[in-house]
Amino acid sequence: MLFNSLEYATFFLVVFVLYWATVRYARVALGLLLGASLLFYACWNPRYLILIVASTLVDFTVGGALARTRSSPRRRALLLASVIYNLGVLATFKYFDFFMGSAGELVRWLGAEQLFTVGDRSLIDLHLGTLLPVGISFFTFQSMSYTIDIYRRQLEPVRSYPQYLLYVSFFPQLVAGPIVRARDLLPQLAQRPPLTDAMGGRGLFLIALGLVKKVVIADFLALNLVDRTFAFTGQYSSFEMLAGIYGYALQIYCDFSGYSDIAIGSALLLGFRFPDNFNAPYKALNLQDFWRRWHISLSTWLRDYLYVALGGNRGGSWRTYRNLLLTMLLGGLWHGAGWNFVIWGALHGVALAVLRAFQRRREASGRAPGPRGPAGKLLAGIFTFNYVCFAWIFFRANDLTGAWEVLQKLGELTFSTHHLTAPVVCVMLFATITHLWPRAWFDRQVEAFGRLPAWLQAGAVVGTGLCIGQLASVDVPFIYFQF
Repeated sequence: MLFNSLEYATFFLVVFVLYWATVRYARVALGLLLGASLLFYACWNPRYLILIVASTLVDFTVGGALARTRSSPRRRALLLASVIYNLGVLATFKYFDFFMGSAGELVRWLGAEQLFTVGDRSLIDLHLGTLLPVGISFFTFQSMSYTIDIYRRQLEPVRSYPQYLLYVSFFPQLVAGPIVRARDLLPQLAQRPPLTDAMGGRGLFLIALGLVKKVVIADFLALNLVDRTFAFTGQYSSFEMLAGIYGYALQIYCDFSGYSDIAIGSALLLGFRFPDNFNAPYKALNLQDFWRRWHISLSTWLRDYLYVALGGNRGGSWRTYRNLLLTMLLGGLWHGAGWNFVIWGALHGVALAVLRAFQRRREASGRAPGPRGPAGKLLAGIFTFNYVCFAWIFFRANDLTGAWEVLQKLGELTFSTHHLTAPVVCVMLFATITHLWPRAWFDRQVEAFGRLPAWLQAGAVVGTGLCIGQLASVDVPFIYFQF
C-alpha cells in the first residue's frame, strides 16, 4: 500500500475517522491503530507478520526481565539474547544469500570446491532464495533499541504488550522509518494525544509536500533520466552520465524525504509527533554535517548504539578513526546485501576519519575546524556535494560492474546533451532551488498554511493528490522499501 496511492488515502481516511471517534476510549483507539497497522503490513505479505510479532515478543519479554534483574552477568546475557535474535533474523533474511554467494566465489577462486561438496551437492551453492521482508531493517532496529535502552537504564519497560507491538508496527513508520525511539513514542501511546490546529495544518502540508517530492520530482527523474543512464550507460555521454548521477542524488533525497514527510504528516493527523528525518542535507559543508542532516533517525541510531558501543571517540585518535570506519561499513551493509553498499559505506567511513583528523589538527594549531568566509563555505559545500554524489554511484549501481561502467563513462569526458530534455532540466533546477531555500521560508509557508480554514487545507491536499495522480503514469516504489 504505497503512500502515493488512492488505496492509502482511503485507508488513512477510514483510520482517521474511526480513531478520533473512539479516542476517548483509550484501549479501543489503540486497538484500532494496532489492527490498522498490522493490516497495513499484511497488504504486502501477511505471512511475514510473524516476524514482527516474534521480534516484539522476544524484546518485550527481555525488556521486562532486564528491569527485574539486578545481576550484571544475567543482564548482559539477556541483552545478548535480544541482540543475537534480532541480528540473526536480519542476517537470515537479508544477508545469508549474499555471504554464501561471496564465500562460494572465494572458494571457486581458490579452487577448493571439492572440500565443500557432500555427495552430489555443493554446500557453497546453498541459497535460501526467500523474499526480503519489506522494512525488516527498520522494525528490527527499532525493536532492538528498546532492550538496549532498558539495559542502559535509560528507559522503563512498558507493561502492555499490545502497546509495545503498536510502537514497533505503527503504520506511518513501519516499512521505511523514521526509526522512532521507544522513549519518544511510548509515552505518547500511553496518553490521549491532542490534535491542535497547528499539528493538523503541519500534517496536511507535509503530506502534500511529500507527494510532490515523490511523484513530481523523484519518480519523474527516475523514469526520464536516472534509470536510463544507469541501465544503458554506453548510450550516454559523460556529461549526461554526470547529469544522471546528480539526478539520482535529487531522486533519492526527494523519494525518501518525501516518504518521511508523509509518515510524519500522517502521524501528526493522529496526534503523534515523530522526529524530523531530513534537514536539507545537500547544504552540508562537510560529511559530518551531511550525516547530521541525512536520514537523521538512522545516523543517530548508528551513533548511539554502534559507534558509542565500539568506544566512540574514547581511547585515542586511531580508535576513533577505526570506530568511524566500522560504523559506516556496517551502515553501508545495513542498506543492502552487496559489495557496492559496503564500498559506499567505506567511502563515507574513510572520509569521516580523514575529516576528523583534519579537524583535530586545525584545532591543535588554534585554527577554526571549519571553512571560513562565504567563498570557503561555498567551496566546501560544492566539494561535499560532489563527494556524496561520487559515493551515490556505488549505492545506485546494481553491482560493482555497473559502478565501474559508470566511472569509465565519466572518464571518457564526452559532451552531448541530446538525451537531456527540457522537462528533466527544469525539474532538476526546481528540486535544487527549493532544496536550497532557507529553512525560515519553509517554516513561514507551514505557518501560513496552518492559518487557513481546515476545509481549505484538506481541499488543497486533495487537489494536490488529484493533480499528482494525473501526472503519475507508473507506480514507482519508494527506494527505501528495499532496505
